[in-house]
Amino acid sequence: MKSTLITLGVSFGFLLLSAVSMGNRMYLLLSLIIAIAWVLAYLSVRMAEKSVKVSHGLNHTRVNRGDAVAMEVSVSHKSLLPIAPVSLKMRATSNTPAATIHLTELGRRTQKVTYRLQAEHVGAMFPGVESFTVSDVFGLFKKEHTPESAGNELLVLPVPFDVEPLTFAAGDMGVETMKRAMEDPSSPSDFRSYQPGDPLKRIHWKMSARKREVIIRQFEEPALPDALVLMDTSAPALPPDVDAGKVGFLQDAVLETAASVVSVQISHENPVRLPLVGDRPMEYHGTMGLPILLEELARCTFNETEQFERVIMMQMNDLRKTGAVVIVTTRLTSVLVDLIGRMKRMGPNVRLYLVTFRPNDGMLQGLVGRLQQGGVEVNFVTPQG
Repeated sequence: MKSTLITLGVSFGFLLLSAVSMGNRMYLLLSLIIAIAWVLAYLSVRMAEKSVKVSHGLNHTRVNRGDAVAMEVSVSHKSLLPIAPVSLKMRATSNTPAATIHLTELGRRTQKVTYRLQAEHVGAMFPGVESFTVSDVFGLFKKEHTPESAGNELLVLPVPFDVEPLTFAAGDMGVETMKRAMEDPSSPSDFRSYQPGDPLKRIHWKMSARKREVIIRQFEEPALPDALVLMDTSAPALPPDVDAGKVGFLQDAVLETAASVVSVQISHENPVRLPLVGDRPMEYHGTMGLPILLEELARCTFNETEQFERVIMMQMNDLRKTGAVVIVTTRLTSVLVDLIGRMKRMGPNVRLYLVTFRPNDGMLQGLVGRLQQGGVEVNFVTPQG
């Protein structure tokens, strides 16, 4: 654009000088045409940039990973002078690279275009128009502006897959433990009068004889042992021979594995909790429902600076009511193996989901062997892509 203006200015000056020095009206007319074109081009851009409106909306704001999303972009202006088609610079997200859309219909005051993208990775993002450029029909002037609205948030949710239910002891899902505790005659919590339907084994015969009425033992219902899911939200470990662009697939696999474990616990009506650290710290409980978990996982960022080993140590202080522990991570170190072994020796069953592109790595297999010798269940998860 700058070179075009310089060329136009030199041409205008040469024609005007020729017209004055030679008294040639044709040169004067040509110089006036150039001046008028320059003025009209400038005015058209100035008038249009104040009236251009860009709006965009998604057909869905919450989708599952792998779904297609359509965005309708509308561009309108009220300029009386014609302008060149507006070009749109689309914002880059974890699912879409930066792109430029050139509208093709010259002179139309309102144009619409459909921009399609694939929700390839889990996350919360704002796809849409980052900026738009207004230019005149001669290509002399260009003005870039930012839309007033950033658009709608797109939430790409993780998709749970089938995993084996957790066990809290050999052959015990926790329900049998609760039933046995409720029927322990040595630990009643209260007494009351007999009601039709009460089992005879709950009758307190000595107290019934003393009070001359049938007295029933009451028992406090113990809580089921819960499952603790620990998810590593530090930067994923990527092998040096794997393309750095695949780190998003590692993150997806971690999030979907955690969602899968929680989902199967909820379906079996077993208590489960998942502490989330990072930008949105919270402790999720199964009573909150699976949709809330999927949204929180979609907003989870893998920029946690606190070491995952420290997170595990903090949770070790409260394992008395924990029947099973699930650890989801992309890396395995000797320190982490020692911590997982300590956790196993404290009582709960421990299951490790190791998300990696290289499950047959020799060093990794050695660490896995140490865990398996200690009674830890190890599962490999290979990311898609």
